[in-house]
Amino acid sequence: MYRIFIVEDDEKIAAILRNKMEQYGYEAAAAADFRDLMPEIASFDPQLVLLDINLPYFDGYYWCRQIRTRSSVPIIFLSARAGEMDQVMAIENGGDDYITKPIQLELLMAKVRGVLRRAYGEYARPDNAERGDTALEAAAGYAEIIVHGLKLSLSRNELEWDGRSVELTKNESLLAECLMRRPGTIVARETLLEALWDDVQFVDDNTLSVNVTRLRKKLEEIGLAKSIETVRGLGYKLSLDNESKAAPSNG
Repeated sequence: MYRIFIVEDDEKIAAILRNKMEQYGYEAAAAADFRDLMPEIASFDPQLVLLDINLPYFDGYYWCRQIRTRSSVPIIFLSARAGEMDQVMAIENGGDDYITKPIQLELLMAKVRGVLRRAYGEYARPDNAERGDTALEAAAGYAEIIVHGLKLSLSRNELEWDGRSVELTKNESLLAECLMRRPGTIVARETLLEALWDDVQFVDDNTLSVNVTRLRKKLEEIGLAKSIETVRGLGYKLSLDNESKAAPSNG
């Protein structure tokens, strides 16, 4: 049974969401202390967080950043704000998806099921599901991907290059995996969207651009600037073998 933590200060809406989650067989709990959510989240240990943006004391963006310092649990933002920049900020602050109020409950449940499938279910990578024989998974190529010295650890959602490492969110890791499995090849935007989100028709195209920008920044942190090329009108390409990148050390 998946555990879903609801951060919504409107008690009526929180109760509706909790009841809906329980109808679908999930275990659900709603936040009580909006001054400090982290102890409640740590105690409940959810597999998914529904996070409102307009909250007392600190907004949802703040709490998303706090959660991301400790966990890569999927986060779906809930908000009455329907503007493009609000959705961009939600993704930039570490969110996985976004749904506007008034909430269409069946659409929300479709998004919840999709996120859970990608993170833990039939669409999950073996490292995200309950792990079995790790040696077998490693032999099957699931433990890590290495391209021209750049290593993506699928179990830790971490990139390593030339002795430096950086932690990724789930979406950044999925995006890196898609690009690294096709190095030097253009990966269509539609392919990347489908890898990150089930309900592509509900995803603003700019959301993918934001995730790519975030991954580029992570690559820059470990010394790989300009390693993701934009091919206008087509998609993106991972390029690690041109002169703009420093070669990995031999040590």
